[in-house]
Amino acid sequence: MTTLTGSADTDLLLLVLGCGFLGLFVGSFLNVVIHRVPAGESVVKPRSRCPGCGREIAWYDNIPVVSWLVLRAKCRNCGEPISARYPLVELGTGILFALTAWWTGASWVLPAFLYLAAIAVALSAIDLDTKRLPDAIVLPSYGVALVLLAGAAWADGTWDLLLRAVLASAALFAFYFVLIFIYPAGMGFGDVKLSGVLGLYLGWVGWASVIVGAFAAFVLGAVVGIVVMLVSENGRKTKVPFGPFMFLGTAVGLVVGPAIADWYLGAAGL
Repeated sequence: MTTLTGSADTDLLLLVLGCGFLGLFVGSFLNVVIHRVPAGESVVKPRSRCPGCGREIAWYDNIPVVSWLVLRAKCRNCGEPISARYPLVELGTGILFALTAWWTGASWVLPAFLYLAAIAVALSAIDLDTKRLPDAIVLPSYGVALVLLAGAAWADGTWDLLLRAVLASAALFAFYFVLIFIYPAGMGFGDVKLSGVLGLYLGWVGWASVIVGAFAAFVLGAVVGIVVMLVSENGRKTKVPFGPFMFLGTAVGLVVGPAIADWYLGAAGL
């Protein structure tokens, strides 16, 4: 999306660094979401505690990435090991936020895509852990995404993009619904509900992104699924969550979807 000239490079760098820094703290919150939402617990109260000694974690021991390094991956009070997953989620969210800002540039649509990056991290981790995509995150995302995209459409006067986003959301939802109706064992209904959210973002960019993004999800899921089944002791009975591949496919569709579509049409002589 981003095209820059002159001093705009400096502005973009500051934006990218700022969003990356913000992403570190969002990632810290996502660690709470990943742990508590599947259990049906509040993400607000109580404050985070050490699972070993039960003591509340002080603010200075909850600084993204830094605290984990300073504490050498152990609780300050009882020495309980702290999983490397916590800083990885924080760092991964920071990098994803930075890349998102670099891709969109200083745009009114940036908040919408930062939200997509955040739920991508949370839902992918939860799906890998529990093989579920919680309604508590997926369903409100329709409203959040629509409000943020509508705000961008209002600010930029791009109501046509919002209309296309809504139509793409309905189309992708219908496509997934038909798939699960034909082959219920192939995916869960959580994947169907998530497809509508992803359709909003893909549709905002264009129909080529919708098609490439949907296709890429199944290709990536099939390739990784085959590898996992070959190396797993359970063989073909191994269950591979599809949610992370839906997000990966969406990333492909958003970033290079139009270019892939143009290449394919050119190669086909269309």
